[in-house]
Amino acid sequence: MSSYLIDASVYIFRYYFALPPNWESRSGYSTEAVYGFTNFLLDMLARDPRHIACAFDESLGSCFRNELYPDYKCSRAMPDEALAFQLAACREMSEALGIASFSSERYEADDILATLTRKLRRHKPIVVSRDKDLGQLLARGASSLWDFAADRHMDSEALEQKFGVKPAQIADYLALVGDSRDDIPGIPGVGPKTAARLLEAFEGIEMLLVQLEQVASLPIRGAKGLAQRLQEFEEQLRMAKRLTSLEENIPLGITVADLRPQVVDLDLAQALAEEFGIGGLKGKMERTLSRMDGELA
Repeated sequence: MSSYLIDASVYIFRYYFALPPNWESRSGYSTEAVYGFTNFLLDMLARDPRHIACAFDESLGSCFRNELYPDYKCSRAMPDEALAFQLAACREMSEALGIASFSSERYEADDILATLTRKLRRHKPIVVSRDKDLGQLLARGASSLWDFAADRHMDSEALEQKFGVKPAQIADYLALVGDSRDDIPGIPGVGPKTAARLLEAFEGIEMLLVQLEQVASLPIRGAKGLAQRLQEFEEQLRMAKRLTSLEENIPLGITVADLRPQVVDLDLAQALAEEFGIGGLKGKMERTLSRMDGELA
């Protein structure tokens, strides 16, 4: 039995953009993302997880990282009313299916996943996501990142082969190259290969900045100019590292036992499915949840 920690927004947005608007709630909102996400959760529950939890994002514009850097994720548009409805409905369905669900206005889903990974460290949880930022969790107890849609697992060795750095260096790597998706600036002229070479020579950004004079002698093209740029952008680099590092001590007020699948009120879950216009999943709900209830009893 495996433990799964789900990066919910990744899959909600996947279904929102990939599925046609063939489902509609009683209130008139399209619910294709709710259908896809609920179906996905039932597939996860069918795997008989030892633990399972979903982390949702509610901190766009209010995250503690915006206090450090106001332009953090500034290019991300806030969800419109229709998308906001589906996001809330997905959270409601997750809870109705007995899955522990978490969100925060101050912390991001990635930080919640880092905190849950720390709690489940002994169980070596699988983080269900394709987000490279979460690669650092492979150094904190996660056994792999699982891209569910592609059914592709990435463990520590695979991550190092892909990025050229160790999982514990992912935050340093992203601080050096930048992350346009999150509007985090990188060091000019530093791409993936240069960042990997720097992190091969130095343990991390802190060690790099302490030993900056050694950069000019590295066998890297333009090493002297690189050393000067790193010195020029030192404060930006330190700030970027704070943005890319995940917080793992969020006070969620839970125990490991709270992350086990819970016995579900099937009638209530099916009624909610009807409300969201995804009644076609009621049969799958009954098959999945009835079997689980027998095992949890």
